[in-house]
Amino acid sequence: MSAPGPVLGVAALARELAAGRVSALELAEAALARFETHAALGTALAVDAELARAQARAADARRARGEAPPLAGVPIAHKDIFVTRDLPTTAGSRMLQGYLSPFDATVVERLGAGGAGLVTVAKLNCDEFAMGSSNENSAYGPVLNPWDRSRVPGGSSGGSAAAVAAGLVPAATGTDTGGSIRQPSSFCGTTGIKPTYGVCSRWGMIAFASSLDQAGPIARSAEDCALLLSAMGGFDERDSTSAERAPVDYHAAMLAPREGATPSRPLAGLRIGLPREFFPAALADDVAGAVRGALRELEVLGATLVDVSLPRTELSIPVYYIIAPAEASSNLSRFDGVKFGHRCADPADLTDLYERTRAEGFGPEVKRRIMIGTYVLSHGYYDAYYLQAQKLRRMIADDFQAAFRDCDLIAGPVAPTVAWKLGEKGSDPVQSYLADIFTLPASLAGLPAMSVPAGFARSADGAELPVGLQLVGRSFDEATLLATAHALQQVTDWHARRPAGC
Repeated sequence: MSAPGPVLGVAALARELAAGRVSALELAEAALARFETHAALGTALAVDAELARAQARAADARRARGEAPPLAGVPIAHKDIFVTRDLPTTAGSRMLQGYLSPFDATVVERLGAGGAGLVTVAKLNCDEFAMGSSNENSAYGPVLNPWDRSRVPGGSSGGSAAAVAAGLVPAATGTDTGGSIRQPSSFCGTTGIKPTYGVCSRWGMIAFASSLDQAGPIARSAEDCALLLSAMGGFDERDSTSAERAPVDYHAAMLAPREGATPSRPLAGLRIGLPREFFPAALADDVAGAVRGALRELEVLGATLVDVSLPRTELSIPVYYIIAPAEASSNLSRFDGVKFGHRCADPADLTDLYERTRAEGFGPEVKRRIMIGTYVLSHGYYDAYYLQAQKLRRMIADDFQAAFRDCDLIAGPVAPTVAWKLGEKGSDPVQSYLADIFTLPASLAGLPAMSVPAGFARSADGAELPVGLQLVGRSFDEATLLATAHALQQVTDWHARRPAGC
């Protein structure tokens, strides 16, 4: 048999495996070879070829016995923010260099041998502790965008998006705190979804901001994301923030026809809200053009576009960059050199141990956010900053509820620009924070949101780069997002295009 390799998506590879036209071992070998060939992209932090082969052989054996789940044997890679028993977990930080967890994160467990049967090929690079919008903050070097290696892939799940875009694996896990699945998916031309807060367990996911962090898949298509989300989602009693809801088959829900729909108009009756705040004058013309083009395609498919407003969109940046650092400051206090992780050499006393361990282990962006978070939580500033930010967060969520009275989902750009050059915003971190303006509101409201390839834009230096369309839905209405994205991908090929040389 000739392995098609990970160029195909999850759904297509599952069909190939079921038909016996390829084996899980062949797919694993192809993925391992591609990681080696494209090592310069900087996507992988850990690869264990023998582990991948062993998992693949086990998947093939299950298929031979007729006991395999539908996705068994499909290769996958995990963002290095999920702890894994058999591969080291660093969260992109020197603080956890060489750390090996005694257990798997729930998401890894559900997708792996004990669940859906996917084969883990690698752990993927990310911004340190998921803090960043460019994947330049990793202690182990930046990830390069496969569409233009002089540019960032987005962050913090840049390694995941770049690995999928380059065809190293058909899918990868990511996490989204303020846009860290959607923004890199937009920059790399992949499909990624952040489900409603609580859909995917956070147990075993190294915490950045606990009230915002949420796991989700990055893949080639909406169909692939639906299959993966069905496997990785669901209630987990080990996670106190996990939503107590019955399991959902997102793939079946995505394919269910809408009332009144026809084959040529599958989105008939769907109202898509366009917030005026998502189309400001500062939005790059080429990005706006690509997004508007995708929206016209949705109109042809039967959707109706309506104007709505999210008046507090601009406030999402200061609100997020108070709440998220505050939670990070609390969560990262556990990394003190005592229990696990990096420890400085020959400390003079306990204070010296704490100070030097944290100074050596954390990178500049993590230190910056810890200091901001500690400041806003300190006596005399808690009421002025943190408490006010929480009140505004509630108001941002209320804006969405008001908008959803007039529409079924909300659409707009994922980011104001295409991927920027490596190092371009390094001297001014606030500029990279501003790039999150369209993704932060949905995160603060805990709503499901996704990035769908919407075409390409040409940068000032002539590079053709992907643009993502953002879709935001009501709580626990991932099915509408996935169905809309799937309908769009049946009439466009933006999601199927590949970077040159990949």
